[in-house]
Amino acid sequence: MTDDDPEDAALRALVEPRRRAILRLVAHDELSAGEIASTFDVTRPAISQHLTVLKDAGLLVERREGTRRLYRARSEGLDGLRAFLEDLWASSLDTARRLVEADRGRRDDDEHHAAG
Repeated sequence: MTDDDPEDAALRALVEPRRRAILRLVAHDELSAGEIASTFDVTRPAISQHLTVLKDAGLLVERREGTRRLYRARSEGLDGLRAFLEDLWASSLDTARRLVEADRGRRDDDEHHAAG
């Protein structure tokens, strides 16, 4: 992976708890920057910076309506990260399966030798 990978950008953006909270807020509703900022105890410029990071990571869509900027989550922005985690999970499950099967094989051999 390089620094330009969408998964890396998504992970870096999601490290900050407020950004995750922002994504939860706009997961099902389109909200203005002011509405988003009003739910946090930080300055509007700080929220604006968080929104920029999320947009740059492809996790938010911004729409202008007059002078307002409206934001909503962009679920497709998580596709690369989702695929990465699914691959990681599948690999872990496969490793666990092989370990269990190897252990089962050793126990079967031990039982065969004990009975013999």
